[in-house]
Amino acid sequence: MIAAAANARVMLFRPILAGAALRDRLLAGVGATFGIALTGVLAAVLAGQGSLPLLVAPIGASAVLVFAVPASPLAQPWPVIGGNMLSALLGLLVVQCVPAPVAAAALAVGGAIVVMSLLRCLHPPGGAVALGVVLAAGHLPNGWLYPWLPVGIDSALLVFGAMLFHRLSRRAYPHRPAAAVPAPSPFAAEDMDAALAEMHESFDIARADLDALLDAAARHAAIRRERSARSSPRR
Repeated sequence: MIAAAANARVMLFRPILAGAALRDRLLAGVGATFGIALTGVLAAVLAGQGSLPLLVAPIGASAVLVFAVPASPLAQPWPVIGGNMLSALLGLLVVQCVPAPVAAAALAVGGAIVVMSLLRCLHPPGGAVALGVVLAAGHLPNGWLYPWLPVGIDSALLVFGAMLFHRLSRRAYPHRPAAAVPAPSPFAAEDMDAALAEMHESFDIARADLDALLDAAARHAAIRRERSARSSPRR
């Protein structure tokens, strides 16, 4: 019983991401260090060392996505750049229209989710960008240019850094789903559509990646069954 309890505690600290390995996590940390440093240095050069903050805090959260889960639909270039910039712009609009701080904060975050979803650039740090704009109302550097400088330039530079780092580490970014290898599968495309609709959940994986994963699993299952049949004693 003690061993089982200890094992359960250990399981709490295991990566919850499918396919996560220690090497990948360490590589993500190195990548984020590289990406944030590159973004800060290049932003300083482009901004001319002015009074603007060179980095905005939500870029740290964006770095977690683009370096730790680069295959996620939430970590692709358009969600990173578009999601952050649109959220900043929406936050500015809400501040102008809603004087109550709490109401403005709530509307900014909720509105950012809706806008990003409709424009196919859902990016979780965008919610932090929108909230930050409301919390800093009246004290934002550069006013209406804030969505472009520093938010837009930071986002674009981070994506550039991610593309460079992943190329050096031999990973594809932006992520391109691997073509599914045809394999005997009991599932049809409409079966997957029905299952997804039935669960009423959103999953952080591209549909093409999900199809490729299921096809690969079916292929490995077929190989396993074939090996099992060959190794079983004949009567």
